[in-house]
Amino acid sequence: MMWKEITTLEEWYGILEESTKRGQIILKHSTTCPVSSNALKEYEQYLNESPNGDVDYTLVKVIESRPVSNKIAEDLNVKHESPQVIFVKDKSKYWTASHWAVTTEHMTAVLN
Repeated sequence: MMWKEITTLEEWYGILEESTKRGQIILKHSTTCPVSSNALKEYEQYLNESPNGDVDYTLVKVIESRPVSNKIAEDLNVKHESPQVIFVKDKSKYWTASHWAVTTEHMTAVLN
């Protein structure tokens, strides 16, 4: 199972709408940050081990897709952090973790 990257507000609105049917995980990733690089490894490790198949997985690069990243923070009323993983259900933030708390174990505990 893999994640898909989104780069447009239209894609974000689609994910927000889809969250009324299926859980959505968003990883906000900074391509210039070592902590974020570690979070991406943890995210991919979770997806390679035993991911929840009832959830869709998405990546947003916060520098390259700044308007999308900002709109996610605004729409979910979540303070922007990077790296940050956000679990979206019914168009709302259900759970979030940031920085060193983005781990395979943490995601497994919440999602599985």
